[in-house]
Amino acid sequence: QVQLVESGGGSVQAGNSLRLSCAASGRTWNSVMGWFRQAPGQEREFVAKISFTSRRIDYADSVKGRFAISRDNAKNTVYLQMNNLKPEDTAVYFCALDPDSYSTFQGVYWGQGTQVTVSS
Repeated sequence: QVQLVESGGGSVQAGNSLRLSCAASGRTWNSVMGWFRQAPGQEREFVAKISFTSRRIDYADSVKGRFAISRDNAKNTVYLQMNNLKPEDTAVYFCALDPDSYSTFQGVYWGQGTQVTVSS
């Protein structure tokens, strides 16, 4: 069993930055970790993912060049550095972990979510 706990959300003005953290407990060896987000009235969407070795990283087109995902396996933690935030980034951000597949990463374990609000 894996538990994920996010932190770092908040309210900022457009153009500012936030860093989200997700601490994992349990079996994380060789896992893929990543972030999804869900805005009010919208479906949950993929944001970024990172392989266990950090050699493979992918982003949604909407955040490329502004967000950076990283992980520290010694701390069982994945991070999402969000720069140049826009109002359309407003959403609940969820940390996710998939024990097996990078290519079909959808998240098997989920955190409780952390709110990010960006005002114009």
